[in-house]
Parts: sequence; C-alpha cells; structure tokens
Amino acid sequence: MAKKHHFCRSDFLLESSETVFQGFFRVAALKISHRLFNGGWSPPITRELFQRGEAVGVLLYDPKHQLVGLVEQFRVGAINDENGPWQYEVVAGMIEPGETPVSVAHRELLEEAGLAVDKLVPICNYLVSAGGTDEKMHLFCGLIDLKGKQGIFGLESENEDILLHVWPYNETLQAQTEGLLNSAAVTISLLWLQQHHKNL
Repeated sequence: MAKKHHFCRSDFLLESSETVFQGFFRVAALKISHRLFNGGWSPPITRELFQRGEAVGVLLYDPKHQLVGLVEQFRVGAINDENGPWQYEVVAGMIEPGETPVSVAHRELLEEAGLAVDKLVPICNYLVSAGGTDEKMHLFCGLIDLKGKQGIFGLESENEDILLHVWPYNETLQAQTEGLLNSAAVTISLLWLQQHHKNL
C-alpha cells in the first residue's frame, strides 16, 4: 500500500500572514494552528517564512564523453564555508509567473552556460528546507555534448559572474567524496546520475 501523510492541507489554519521584510528576498510572519498527532489542535504559533518560491536546477551530462558540467559562482550564504563563498552548483534559476520548469531550464542554460540542450530528463522535485522556506526545486539532467564548452557566462544586469566547468565523470564523483561539492542540488543530482548514467 502506498504511504501517505497522516494529515493533509485541510488540517491547519492560517490565521494571519504579514510581510515583515521586503528586499532582494521576502520574509513573512505567519500565525498558524494545526492538528496534533495525539488529538486536538495546537495553540496559534508564529513562524517566519522565507518566501523564495519555486526554482529549477539542471545537471549537465555528456553521456558520450562521460563529462559533467557544473557552474561556479559567488554565494553570500557560503561566506563562512571552509572552502570559501564560491560554490559549485547545477545551472539554476527561479520560476517567474507564467513560466514552466522546462522553459526556465532552457532559459537558465542559455544565460548561465551558453547552451541549448536537446533533452531534459526529470530527476525529482524537493522542498529545499521546509522548516523555514517555501522554496521548491525541480531538478533535471540536461544531455549535451560538453566537449570544449567551458567558459564564463551570466547576465551583467543581474550581477552574475558564472564560470562553467566541464569535468570527467569520475573526477566529479571524487570531488563530491572530498566534500568540494556540497550543495544539496548537486548532491541529489549526482546520486541520481550514479544510478542512471549507464542508461542515458
């Protein structure tokens, strides 16, 4: 029998929502009550929510030459990381109103890597950190010839300075083992790739 959650969307009450910060990002304070596992309802609780929205990530893979494409860029959230604030990541971007995950994938591939892929293979969707943000990531694997495709990309209007790396598959897995690749999207994508790369 398929598993499902004990409760559903009708088992909480959103009593209020107030924007408490609006800058490059938005934060809201929500007052919520929800059903309890032992019966009854919780008292109203306040939780701050980082309202990020939905995003798309694409791991680039060249099945013919066994190459992986990752982008490197400065990330303010990693300023205390032992490796410094430049992070290796999948190509990624936010979904704007009226866009689909697939259309965003193609847009971001052009902007961040200068590439147009023929095939996008769905990997999974996941909530990035549901304890404090509503961000949801849609992951794909983009199949493309990566020979000689490394370079510098990004939109100057968005202050992007992005370096596309192309590494042999085995060296990419070694970099992950050594802790150099420590973003959730890269980790999930590479675990998927290890399971499926022989069939791509």
